[in-house]
Amino acid sequence: MESIVLQKYIASSGYCSRRQAEELIREKRVSVNGRPAELGQRVVAGDQVMVGRDKIGSSDKKIYIKLNKPRDYVCTSREFKDELNIFDLLPKTINARLFVVGRLDKNSRGLLILTNDGDLAQKISHPKYESEKVYKVLVKTEDRNDLLLPQAEKIIDRFKGGVDIGEDDGVVWAKKVSYLGYNRFVITLTQGKKRQIRRMFEAVGLKVSDLVRTEISGILLGQLDEGRWEYMTEAEIKRLEGKKNI
Repeated sequence: MESIVLQKYIASSGYCSRRQAEELIREKRVSVNGRPAELGQRVVAGDQVMVGRDKIGSSDKKIYIKLNKPRDYVCTSREFKDELNIFDLLPKTINARLFVVGRLDKNSRGLLILTNDGDLAQKISHPKYESEKVYKVLVKTEDRNDLLLPQAEKIIDRFKGGVDIGEDDGVVWAKKVSYLGYNRFVITLTQGKKRQIRRMFEAVGLKVSDLVRTEISGILLGQLDEGRWEYMTEAEIKRLEGKKNI
């Protein structure tokens, strides 16, 4: 192994993202060969890297998975009693520590990317890289009537111009919005605030009844059945690698 920057080495192992590794180093929780590590330090084969009591080893085998999350499943590696977890949908033979790229709330469905590539997870998830995520959204109105086109166009203008969703998250916006009729929208985001789309519609007096993510950074959900997973193709991985190298 050629020398590699420490935070990248930790992220490559699947232990955490590079950003989180940098924080661990700043907090003096990382050591190399028994000595406190420094940010930007380089390591080579044979160096012993520790985070607390955890020994870090670089993982040469990278895992990239697409999963179609069903409603009522949570996106966390933590286990809670009587709660469905997306990791329960994977076989036990996959024992790598995986990041969830693009979490979805419990009531939402659709595409997730799971990987042990910490650098990639950060590139796709961090707002500054403006990774696009596409959603199909169904809303309901109080009078149970379909939105008319002029009403939908006003909502589109609001979403593109910015909507204050409160709770210290301030103004958020959509990069693209289109109305398909029958209360159905397609929305593209480059941000990722908690329950952002639901809160955007709540800000204009509407409630989301169904939300499905269909795309992350050019990777499509396609015909993958709900609750199923598959390894990503070489073409899909190369597409993500392009994002990783930005």
